[in-house]
Amino acid sequence: MTKYSNILVVADPEQDHQPALSRAVDLAKCSQDVTITLFLAIYDFSYEMTSMLSADERQAMRRGVVMQREEWLKDIIQPYLDEGFHIELSVVWHNRPYEAIIAEVFSKEHDLLIKATHDHDKIGSVIFTPTDWHLLRKCPCPVLMVKEHSWPENGKIIASVNLAADSETHDKLNDAIVTEALSMAETVGAEVHLVNAYPSTPVNITIELPEFDPASYSDAVRGHHLTSMKALRHKHGLPEEQTHVVEGLPEDVIPNVAKELDAELVILGTTGRTGLSAVFIGNTAEHTIDRLNCDLLALKPEGYVSPLSPHPEQDKIS
Repeated sequence: MTKYSNILVVADPEQDHQPALSRAVDLAKCSQDVTITLFLAIYDFSYEMTSMLSADERQAMRRGVVMQREEWLKDIIQPYLDEGFHIELSVVWHNRPYEAIIAEVFSKEHDLLIKATHDHDKIGSVIFTPTDWHLLRKCPCPVLMVKEHSWPENGKIIASVNLAADSETHDKLNDAIVTEALSMAETVGAEVHLVNAYPSTPVNITIELPEFDPASYSDAVRGHHLTSMKALRHKHGLPEEQTHVVEGLPEDVIPNVAKELDAELVILGTTGRTGLSAVFIGNTAEHTIDRLNCDLLALKPEGYVSPLSPHPEQDKIS
């Protein structure tokens, strides 16, 4: 069963239907004693600019807006409460939603954050907002970005692994990604597929070194990745037909395989201040994720310390 028992769901302030809450409830159905907190950070600049009002009056107006939104969310969660789910509400006044969300994660020690993304009208993929990117990069717990669809029975989950680097950090993160995929698959009744992209032969090498054999080089690179993938799938007990080693850039390979398999979820690792550099280099992460037409679960490496941690030094020591 999945290990998540204290889930934070970010409410969409623009609509009554809440896909992120629906996904949290789906996960809660599969586990015991799951607490879900539906969270909303609101802010209206006009209330801060009303110089005719006293500080107390402005505070009272803010409180009125918060209470109004709390009543709205109470109506949304009531059907789930009637079914026996444990759902709490938290509405705060804050001008930077991602900071408020991460502060809530720290203060209540949530072990999963779920937020809905928005479909892109033209290309069928997902639009990530600045808030989404801040959460993916800085949230200390796993972040699940969901689309507006249900997870099918006997679906497919992709574990996106990086087999290019031989380092303990990458190995641990790969193991964490595959373990998470297997755990999630067991919970929702899905099949796990491992995906790894390996680079094409650089064109400039073949020009600068006439004796260079691009075919042999490409075979050697592919061979290394296949060997590493074989070791990884053996370690986790997965059959060969559920592994994919594909030549190309991650931002092309991962969305393409996800589309071919009709995957419901892609799991990948994130690391560092620059974002998703454990799997991607530079801005390729943004290109990859924006092209995914399914849910995304982003994991942090072991020992990750959020730049928004209230106790960064203590976190490093622990």
